[in-house]
Amino acid sequence: MPGNHTASAPRAAIPGGSRTLHAGDTVLISGGTAFRGTDKPVYVVDGEAIVERAVLADFRIDKNPVSNRRFSQFVAETGYRTHAEEFGWSYVFHLDAPRASPIPNLTWWRRVDGANWRQPEGAGSGIKDRANHPVVHVSWRDAAAFAKWCGGRLPTEIEWEHAARAGQGDVRFTWGDREPDDTDFLPCNIWQGEFPAVNIAADGYFRTAPEGSFAPNPAGIHNMLGNVWEWTADPFKIRSLSRALRRQAETKRGMKVLKGGSFLCHLSYCYRYRIAARTGNTPDSSTSHQGFRLVCDMS
Repeated sequence: MPGNHTASAPRAAIPGGSRTLHAGDTVLISGGTAFRGTDKPVYVVDGEAIVERAVLADFRIDKNPVSNRRFSQFVAETGYRTHAEEFGWSYVFHLDAPRASPIPNLTWWRRVDGANWRQPEGAGSGIKDRANHPVVHVSWRDAAAFAKWCGGRLPTEIEWEHAARAGQGDVRFTWGDREPDDTDFLPCNIWQGEFPAVNIAADGYFRTAPEGSFAPNPAGIHNMLGNVWEWTADPFKIRSLSRALRRQAETKRGMKVLKGGSFLCHLSYCYRYRIAARTGNTPDSSTSHQGFRLVCDMS
């Protein structure tokens, strides 16, 4: 996953708590003993094999990722400018930016001037017909600013996994353990076809999918896997006794955890549309497949 910006742009002060999350747009998640990680890891180097437990309080979580519609309201009321807008560019997947120059060591990505949440593919694109799609090109700090404005917060990684599993135990996906395919079983918005050149979009979506596009998990939450990577509150750390893993984790110092995978994930590449899968990125980074959802405390 590309990391965007090497210096922080000036951030405007955001008034806190001027909006609240609406109960009808969220799902109540019962607390209790929860865990993150899995006994059936795929990418051990990411730290997903390290199972950690905690006792959680009840909380509410967005049914869907934060949409362009909601983010537009935030911007209209506060005048907020995202990192991508401040810097004047963001990362876009290569098929959506064929004229942009390739970037060394980032095969699938292009740096596109003018790409931001309003123009997801750069100049000439827009979100007029994507009001209920997840907002993208938002950094961790952008997501935190939105959360402060509406009285919510980003979930911790263990809260995110607890909500995704919805009481099913150590399942691989929000719907169980059945693997999606490219033709018949399409439970989430991921890549179908030969990555990264041919996306047959058997699920109907070349990019993001709108709210409620796929069946919810048992708790009633939509699109936690695939669609967009979702920022969490936690720093990206790999707690391991393995010296090699600790050394590799040092390269991601300062990053924040993202969960859920995206519409660019496929079994053959970035097999991270799994509950326990995780990645990290810098807090000021933004791409065309990063978004977020919020939680709120019950007390």
